[in-house]
Amino acid sequence: MSVLVYTESDKGKFKKNAFEVASYAYAVAQQLGESVTAVSMNVDDNEILGTYGVSKVLKVSNADLHTFNAKAYANVLAQAAEAEGAKVVIVSSSADTKFLAPILTAKLNAGYVPNVVAAPEGTSPFVVKRTAFSNKGFAHTEISAEIKVVGVSNNAFGAVENPTSASVEDFSPSLGDADFTTKSVEVDKVVGKATIADADIVVSGGRGLKGPENWGMIEELADILGAATACSKPVSDLGWRSHGEHVGQTGKPVASNLYIAIGISGAIQHLAGVSASKTKVVINNDPEAPFFKAADYGIVGDAFEVVPKLIEKLKEFKAQNA
Repeated sequence: MSVLVYTESDKGKFKKNAFEVASYAYAVAQQLGESVTAVSMNVDDNEILGTYGVSKVLKVSNADLHTFNAKAYANVLAQAAEAEGAKVVIVSSSADTKFLAPILTAKLNAGYVPNVVAAPEGTSPFVVKRTAFSNKGFAHTEISAEIKVVGVSNNAFGAVENPTSASVEDFSPSLGDADFTTKSVEVDKVVGKATIADADIVVSGGRGLKGPENWGMIEELADILGAATACSKPVSDLGWRSHGEHVGQTGKPVASNLYIAIGISGAIQHLAGVSASKTKVVINNDPEAPFFKAADYGIVGDAFEVVPKLIEKLKEFKAQNA
């Protein structure tokens, strides 16, 4: 038997969270005395997973699976789990996988816990630590079902190198029309920028920027830091930025290493969506802004004065350390 892990990809390349869940799967496998088997979808460079402890890769090559389809993907993973005799299946907690995981869980008659942030505290019983109450607390949850599906929070466990020689095997699951009753008609993605889900750093702006014409400094700061750009809900509602950049409880969740909030007061829904970020920096001219209570570092000042100076200092630092 082995621990099975679903390694997400996009356009034939593994996403960052693929290496994180592979690392987590290896940690679980070490506790159970088993090896790690990964499932990849339409990826050629599968050997790289061996860097993170994967011993075997089940390579699925199917043109119908180039675009994510929760029902079809869940069927693939269920068949892989049955073929490998896997009692533990590791997935990420991305938006796609949170759609896929409940279907997979039902197919396997398994127990499922998402938003897990640490390796199991024990495997008999199988207890995991997960975030709860919009990331305001933690819950220690036991999975008592024979088969366990664990959803790992992005940027919680990290990508840990455990070099292993990974063998690659072709895997051809049985799929039919019933697996594709729902199809994607169009996929609209931001091109040429770091995505919010995968970015280590996110620079976010709010209504304090006064209008879309002032977003240049947000984009310049993000470019210097190699960061993704984001915004608060009111900004996207006003049409200043696309809804694809809206972060918060009602938008995209953020679990970056660094989150910089500029001109964002910090409504409870926004804070709930970004609280998983490890370091939060707030720039706001209102010293009573709620965000300061959640911030690791705060600057009380006018964003139109602070941000240009920050950009200037970062440019100087990069020039000196090039």
